[in-house]
Amino acid sequence: MDETTEWLESDGLGGFASGTATTVRTRRYHAALLAATRPPGGRMVLVGGVEVWLTNSQGTFALTSNRYDPDVTYPDGAGRIQAFAPRPYPRWEFALPGSIRIEYGIFAVAGRASTAMYWKLLDGAGGSLLVRPFICGRDYHSLHHENPAFNFNCEAAFGRVIVRPYDGVPAIVFDSNGEFVPERQWYRNFAYAQEKARGLDYKEDLAVAGSFKFDLARGEGWLIMSAAGHAPDRSFEEIRGAELRRRKQFKTLLESAADAYIVRRGAGRTIIAGYPWFTDWGRDTFISMRGLCLAGGRIDDARQILLQWAGAVSDGMLPNRFTDSGEQPEFNSVDASLWFVVAVHDFLRAAGQVEAPHRKALAAAIEAILEGYSKGTRFGIRMDRDGLLSAGVEGVQLTWMDAKVGDWVVTPRVGKPVEVQALWINALRIGSAFNQRWAVAAQAATESFLRRFFDAQRGYLIDVADANHQPGAIDPALRPNQIFAVGGLPYQVIEGDRARAVVDIVERRLLTPAGLRTLDPADPAYKGHYGGGQRERDGAYHQGTVWPWLMGPFIEAWIRVRGQTRAARDEARTRFLQPMLQLLDPGASGHLPEIADGDPPHTPRGCPFQAWSVGEAIRAGRLLG
Repeated sequence: MDETTEWLESDGLGGFASGTATTVRTRRYHAALLAATRPPGGRMVLVGGVEVWLTNSQGTFALTSNRYDPDVTYPDGAGRIQAFAPRPYPRWEFALPGSIRIEYGIFAVAGRASTAMYWKLLDGAGGSLLVRPFICGRDYHSLHHENPAFNFNCEAAFGRVIVRPYDGVPAIVFDSNGEFVPERQWYRNFAYAQEKARGLDYKEDLAVAGSFKFDLARGEGWLIMSAAGHAPDRSFEEIRGAELRRRKQFKTLLESAADAYIVRRGAGRTIIAGYPWFTDWGRDTFISMRGLCLAGGRIDDARQILLQWAGAVSDGMLPNRFTDSGEQPEFNSVDASLWFVVAVHDFLRAAGQVEAPHRKALAAAIEAILEGYSKGTRFGIRMDRDGLLSAGVEGVQLTWMDAKVGDWVVTPRVGKPVEVQALWINALRIGSAFNQRWAVAAQAATESFLRRFFDAQRGYLIDVADANHQPGAIDPALRPNQIFAVGGLPYQVIEGDRARAVVDIVERRLLTPAGLRTLDPADPAYKGHYGGGQRERDGAYHQGTVWPWLMGPFIEAWIRVRGQTRAARDEARTRFLQPMLQLLDPGASGHLPEIADGDPPHTPRGCPFQAWSVGEAIRAGRLLG
């Protein structure tokens, strides 16, 4: 157990609480109450964390730790942690002198911007517990510093305390069974190690408007903190009981983790791409929902998500991202719309009977996408004369390999990227079920793909044909994108010896226990470590860095070329899926990270809780039976 073991509690609105198993906050996003003021966007850190002390006849002992600049950890509560468990919600057991054991737990309240905490005596004599919340009131990407505008005044009555830190920031409501003691002080120079490692600002000041005192000899102490308008209207015992019952419905750790990503958007649902810094992205949503929703039996959630997005088609494109601050959505994705078509296909198969108006709306969205792409739309996206999909303009990143630093597009992939063609062919075949005209286009695109993409000399599929829109030019880089011609999509584009050759070379050159590398280690551009400042990190993002979500398409391709036998499924589970889960989720949280280093030991990097990593692990598990 160390600071790399992180926990997450999602409230179902886009807000969350998070931290580390040591209680030391290492990110600006680690917070006790982080609320989505415009679900799932408008996120603000309202309470950064807490400091906890127990005083008894033996002395005064800390039950938390924080790090301050320059590299000072205080107090020493982390050293008293005897055990940590992330499920059914994060819980710690502390051992204190005098054979005292105390349990501390924290959980988000589903459907409310609210976090509940409790402390209870397990063994030994009680004592006086002091809990001091660190108040903030900032955008979750920013940092907070001491300033005269902070409002320390509190409204306290009948077990409820209200703090209004700034104008324009939601008031914070504290409910507890303890005694509130007003304070007015700043805690300065909190240091966030992960931010420093990423080359970003990493120091913060937080305010204390008061503390809560509990007598543990009389029973457990509890504290509920909420954004204004979200304070629960039930007792703490009822809230905790309801949360425990809700969480028991999930059959596996992965399914339990999946619940964190499915949140509210307006009257419908959407999927958070990853915590702590992503919101809902089109591409990620449609890839993720196949595992998070459909493989997990959450058919109604999938329906709401697809209908929510179906009305957003514009000139054949779906937004790749709704901005967090409410500006116009971003359409810089060639594949988000195609993944939507695939997701609709899988939804209709899983749902069986679908209400006629809903089926009509989804079919209309598919038709609009195919029509827009075939005629031509933004960023040079159009069906070419060979039936394949051409896309790309200078300075814009359109594929899932979308890293960009300033004007530098790290992997532009302008032309005809291989996985985009596999998606296009699948979308045309899916669309032909609603409109037969697309069957002819699907056949033409398939024939062109088979003729143009397999490089017999190299023994695999090239990454981009007509590179930079130059007829006949290619990008022969050995990348994992080719796996989608065999697995990961409803319809296999290549079969037989060619399919086997693709799977074999991907397994031999790109497969790691954590997922697939994004570039062959033998390539001069390969980066085996993801780290440093933004330019260094983004320069490695798709140049060798491992992506766990690609293990799902790889496993599907691997069992397809082996006849999908029971023996092949069992072998794939033992060789590929189980090692990945053990490597990337050693704390048994059910969550999986966004990326990992390309070089051993494949250290997890990037976003620690990633929707499509979890979703594809669930989907792969269902495929393997």
